[in-house]
Amino acid sequence: MIRHTVVFRLKHAPGSPEEGGFLRAACALEQIPGVRNFECLRQVGSKNPYTFGLSMEFDSQAGYDLYSAHPDHEAFVRERWIPEVAEFMEVDYVPFRP
Repeated sequence: MIRHTVVFRLKHAPGSPEEGGFLRAACALEQIPGVRNFECLRQVGSKNPYTFGLSMEFDSQAGYDLYSAHPDHEAFVRERWIPEVAEFMEVDYVPFRP
């Protein structure tokens, strides 16, 4: 299992129609085959500059790779993510078993 997470801050004003449009488009990524346990999250803490997060799981590296190369994901990154995200941090996890 791989948990793919990204936290980000948008260039848009909080509560703006542009912010809402971006978040709706981001939530549509849940429909890509292989995505499990998708969450679109709003940051409530004050310890970092990010305002939103996305979290999703994949059964395997192959599933994650299919998602990354999926035309809907690539279009979202090209048409929405790159022009609208001010800054972000991406982290991918696998379960740790000591």
